[in-house]
Amino acid sequence: MDDIISLIRKTLFVPVHPAGWPFIAGFAVLALVLALIADFLGFAGLVLTLWCVYFFRNPARVTPVREGLVISPADGMVSLIAEVPLPPELDDCRGKDDDTLLAAPTVTRVSIFLNVFDVHVNRVPVDGDVTKVVYHPGKFLSANLDKASLENERSTVLMKVKGQNTSVAFVQIAGLVARRIICKLSAGQQVKAGELYGLIRFGSRVDIYLPPGAEPLVCVGQRAIGGETVIADLQSGEARRSGENRNPA
Repeated sequence: MDDIISLIRKTLFVPVHPAGWPFIAGFAVLALVLALIADFLGFAGLVLTLWCVYFFRNPARVTPVREGLVISPADGMVSLIAEVPLPPELDDCRGKDDDTLLAAPTVTRVSIFLNVFDVHVNRVPVDGDVTKVVYHPGKFLSANLDKASLENERSTVLMKVKGQNTSVAFVQIAGLVARRIICKLSAGQQVKAGELYGLIRFGSRVDIYLPPGAEPLVCVGQRAIGGETVIADLQSGEARRSGENRNPA
C-alpha cells in the first residue's frame, strides 16, 4: 500500500519550476473571480489553473552518466535533423583553438519541438564548461519551421565538452506563443549533463549542434525526454539511426 501511495504522490504532485508560481497564482485569482460571476466560468478557470501547474512541472529525471554522451536538453518531438552552419552569433568563436565543432563549415543540428503539453524546463546536454552565452532578439515564427533557428528570438549556449577536443552548442528558440526565454547559464560555469539551466514559456523549440563525426542516435518523429534520452555519443562510431512507425493508426 505504501508503494501505491508513493506512486500516486509522485504522479500527481510533480515539483513545479519556481518561474511558474506567479502564473499559477494569477490563474488561481482569475478562477476565483470567474467563479463569482458563474459556476461554469469558475470551472473553466480551475481547468486553466491546473493546466498552468501541469505546464510548469519539473519532474525528476535519471541522466545517463558517461563521458561523451550528449543528452536531450528538452522534452518534445525530434522535428528536424539537418546539416547546417553554426548560428551566426558564434562566428567570432571560430579558429580560436582546435575545437572540431568550431572548425567545421557545417554540422548536424537536431531540433526538438515542444508543444504546450510538454515539460518546458531545459537541461544541460553534456558535462563541461560554458564558454559563451548569447541572447538574440528576433521574430516569433512557428517554432517547427526550419527558418525559426535563425529568425526567431533565441538564447545560444556554447559549451566545451569535458574530456573532448570539441564543443556542442544548444539554442532555446521562442515560438508563436512563447514570449520569454529563461537561461541561467553564464560563461565560465562548469556544469553537468542533466542539470536544469532554463525554461521557455508556452511552446518552443530547442536545437542542439553536434560536432563532425557525432551521428544522431534519434530520428525525426521520435519523442525525446529531457535529461534522459541520448541524442549522440561522441565516443561511438555508430551510424545515423533511422526509424519508422510500426504501429500506424
